[in-house]
Amino acid sequence: MSTSFEDDQNNLRYAEYVLGVLDADARAAVAHEIATSDEAAAAVALWQRRLMPLTELLPEVAPSAGVWPRIRQALGWDVRRESRSVGFWGTARPWQWISLGATAVAVFCLVMLLRAPVGGIPGAGHIALMVSSIRQDNGVTDWTATMDLDRKQIVVVPASFPAVPIGRSTQLWLIPAGKAPISVGVFAAANTTVLPLSKELLAQLGPTAALAVSYEPPGGSPTGQPTGMVIAKGAISGAAT
Repeated sequence: MSTSFEDDQNNLRYAEYVLGVLDADARAAVAHEIATSDEAAAAVALWQRRLMPLTELLPEVAPSAGVWPRIRQALGWDVRRESRSVGFWGTARPWQWISLGATAVAVFCLVMLLRAPVGGIPGAGHIALMVSSIRQDNGVTDWTATMDLDRKQIVVVPASFPAVPIGRSTQLWLIPAGKAPISVGVFAAANTTVLPLSKELLAQLGPTAALAVSYEPPGGSPTGQPTGMVIAKGAISGAAT
């Protein structure tokens, strides 16, 4: 039986998974929990619903003119090297800047969440979320999908970062029982993507429906139906918030 401390630790891990600040091993462990435990999938779905809207509060920041030259230098694309020392701020590698940025965003999101009023979260038993683990035939989970019925959107999060063939897009489909697939939209295979849910899609959501992903031409299927290979699929279940 899990203790309160263990529950708190798991909740922190699930929040860090949604924020994208776990290392590769820890992220893979949480992805496995999502694929094998409805409780873990529901907990991650709840964190996605809480944290994703906070990204709308972050202002857009244009990179400075020196970012691209530093990236080229770090990758060894430029023959010339600057020999003079300019300290950390001048010599920081791109991944150091990315790490600092990710940490800042994570801290910001967690602070905003802790300051949010408890009354802003729907009461227990309110079914506002549906979740799906979109898996290959061999059982490997490629993506997790959270359908937020209140906000009318679906959040697709990569679990195993599958490689996509060059010149192909990944397209998400909703498949109601006994009906033709309905396109949800094209999404970035390796990045968290938020897609809107139309009235047509919302009306078809439920435990008898499923999600599937296919490879399609750039920009999506030209026919409105899958034209490429279906690489992963998953059933849909509800999650109480």
